[in-house]
Amino acid sequence: MNLFERIKNSISADVHELLDQKEEKNPLSLLNQYLRQCELEVNKARKLVERQQLLRDQFARETEEAESKAAKRAHQADLAQQANESELYQFAIQEKEQHETRADKLKESTQQAEKDLSELEQKYELMKHKLKDMQIKRMELMGRENVARAHQKMDRVIDPSSSMKKSTFRFDELENYMDRLEQKVNADYHASSMEAKLAKLEKEWKKEDSHTTV
Repeated sequence: MNLFERIKNSISADVHELLDQKEEKNPLSLLNQYLRQCELEVNKARKLVERQQLLRDQFARETEEAESKAAKRAHQADLAQQANESELYQFAIQEKEQHETRADKLKESTQQAEKDLSELEQKYELMKHKLKDMQIKRMELMGRENVARAHQKMDRVIDPSSSMKKSTFRFDELENYMDRLEQKVNADYHASSMEAKLAKLEKEWKKEDSHTTV
């Protein structure tokens, strides 16, 4: 195998590699990227749901605490009234009313937090189902892609000419380029060869001419 054949084979191998790399940038790789983004969004949603659960629980604890304090002040108000401690009675009654007002507001907040949590949990479950469906779809596409790639690589061995059809125009250009390069090298070689022969002829002629003169 001469130099030009080796160069052509090397270029052909490089083109095959480039075509393989181009094939890798297919819709499946885009789907993988989209799924990764979806997984991140689902994970963010999970954290938001967990945060809402903590807020709901905190509202519930605050409600219980306010009701407990209101009940305590109500009991203290009864004791102060029985003891004719009007000042303490008034203080206990005011505290009781404040705790009851706070407890009512906290109940509303707890109910709203519970409602919001229920909606978030439903949407979060829907997101997880959608993500699972896409993951299954990816598996199906991976199976189809694997079969297609296997057939393609097998066809290259069974029938190399068919696998070259997509890149024929590229190889035609490369063949033309290599032909022009080969012609140029041959022309340069021929010119340098003629130059060397002329130089040799001139040298021999001078040598014979010097002998004749003597």
